[in-house]
Amino acid sequence: MSPLTSPLHDRHVAAGAKLADFGGWSMPIEYAGGGVLAEHTAVREGVGLFDVSHLGTGTVRGPGAAAFVDSCLTNDLSRIGPGQAQYTLCCLPDGDPRAGGVVDDLIVYLHGPDDVLLVPNAANAADVLGRLAAEAPAGVAVENRHEEVAVLAVQGPRSLQVLELLGLPGELSYMSFVTGAGAGGAEVTVCRTGYTGEHGYELLVAAERAGELWDALLEAGQDLGVRPCGLGARDTLRTEMGYPLHGHELSLDITPVQARAGWAVGWKKPAFWGREALLAEREAGPARLLWGLKATGRGIPRAGMAVLDAAGEPVGETTSGTFSPTLKTGIALALLDSGAGIEQGAELAVDVRGRPQVVEVVKPPFVPSHVR
Repeated sequence: MSPLTSPLHDRHVAAGAKLADFGGWSMPIEYAGGGVLAEHTAVREGVGLFDVSHLGTGTVRGPGAAAFVDSCLTNDLSRIGPGQAQYTLCCLPDGDPRAGGVVDDLIVYLHGPDDVLLVPNAANAADVLGRLAAEAPAGVAVENRHEEVAVLAVQGPRSLQVLELLGLPGELSYMSFVTGAGAGGAEVTVCRTGYTGEHGYELLVAAERAGELWDALLEAGQDLGVRPCGLGARDTLRTEMGYPLHGHELSLDITPVQARAGWAVGWKKPAFWGREALLAEREAGPARLLWGLKATGRGIPRAGMAVLDAAGEPVGETTSGTFSPTLKTGIALALLDSGAGIEQGAELAVDVRGRPQVVEVVKPPFVPSHVR
């Protein structure tokens, strides 16, 4: 089956983007004229513009919609109010052989007690929304709007200036959102969040209006050095922050407890999918735990490589790995055996194509966060 395409696909092709399948969508990995390194630097030092329309969108509406979502997903929606967004997880329910495993991680936009917008990952959107629809009480409707809504991300220390030049609201607290008018009067939901570790925003707009918003953002940011950025830079940026990517640091076999995402679990809530399994794992202690690894030599760790102790015995496996453009060295995220007694600062090795590469154990982020 052919991959789906973003409403901005023609613009990416015209800009010389290298395209690849990502979660069933043909998306830009990098653009001509600089590539991942230049795009990464633009976000850390200036401003970058991403098309992330592969991300899913869905609405849950009806009497008590927010309370219903709260009873299913891990985080506690009572911690936020209307006009705020929250990172949360959809886990396998108790009774499943892999209860507590992560179906997906997603953002919840709370419009009100009867109106919630969900932004899951591309490959998992239909699964998450299907699970919610199957459990929804009478009067609560779950609607998949994946192809109706485009999502753009404006990220970097100059991102606020770009929004202000377009008259879009940008003076928001972290994880808050408002709706304003963008290019040509199009309705745009602006949320102060992102996946890069920098001050930034994600913009939700009707798919048919995405092109004019993309063009307007690039034009407004021209004097600020705005650069279109692909998913290659998005990956190096999020890895430097230690942010999880589903299928790597989170999966049906990797729980929030193992991934150090327990902060996104409402442990005191009476109900959410996988609650009993996760409580039991937290009480017993996870068999493995997510750590960061920073290379001290020239080898670049990649996902799926064995992590070795001083005796050359395997103590875990990398889940993500890349060259850090900021640190100018290789970095990785890895699930390491809890029983190995590994602590921050320990020296281990990653088996990089048969050659042990010495790494230092660190607790991410690898670089300072500027999201707030």
